[in-house]
Amino acid sequence: MNWDWQNARDSIPLLLQGLVVTVELTVLGSILAYVVGLVFALIRRARVPVLSQAVFLFVELVRSTPLLIQVFIIFYLLWPALGIKPSAFLTGVVAIGIHYATYTSEVYRAGIDAVPKGQWEAATALSLPRSRVWLGVILPQAVPRVLPALGNYTISMFKETPLLLAIGVLDVLNRAKEQGAETFRVIEPYTLAGLLFLLVSYPSSILVRRLERRVGHL
Repeated sequence: MNWDWQNARDSIPLLLQGLVVTVELTVLGSILAYVVGLVFALIRRARVPVLSQAVFLFVELVRSTPLLIQVFIIFYLLWPALGIKPSAFLTGVVAIGIHYATYTSEVYRAGIDAVPKGQWEAATALSLPRSRVWLGVILPQAVPRVLPALGNYTISMFKETPLLLAIGVLDVLNRAKEQGAETFRVIEPYTLAGLLFLLVSYPSSILVRRLERRVGHL
């Protein structure tokens, strides 16, 4: 099949709509993953009886199963069991956010463990409240160390959004599939979708590498 410039031009508006959905999924999913991942890390660090073990088992379960299966379980089993009917988009945000929260929790734990032992001892010697120790001493040192790793997970999240076609979320790649089904030409929309992914992912990866170098000098 030869390249059809007219079909390529016709594909662009639809692909840009899909790109907006992809970016929204990535941003919202990242926020959820960062927040929930930190909560998981703090719970496991606190070693709360039963709760810490439950979080550990949940993290291992999610990390050991494919994201696509988790999307199906949430959309077709969990929501009906709870008697609620959120949109496919919201389901995608929850599924991606929780999935990557299990990974970011390990990143946070590594960052917390990297805080020098002397910082903990100094906080104890000053009799600082536990909340002040975490918010004023530990997390301000731990979080900057893990920002590059969190950025890499965000990029991975961006590239995993096409899996949400299984529940009807039309991101940029799935918009390309839709365009191909309508015109019976797939070269142009799929190529342009790949370029759009590249135009977002590559600059993001450069920013993450620069962030890694900056953090390395801290």
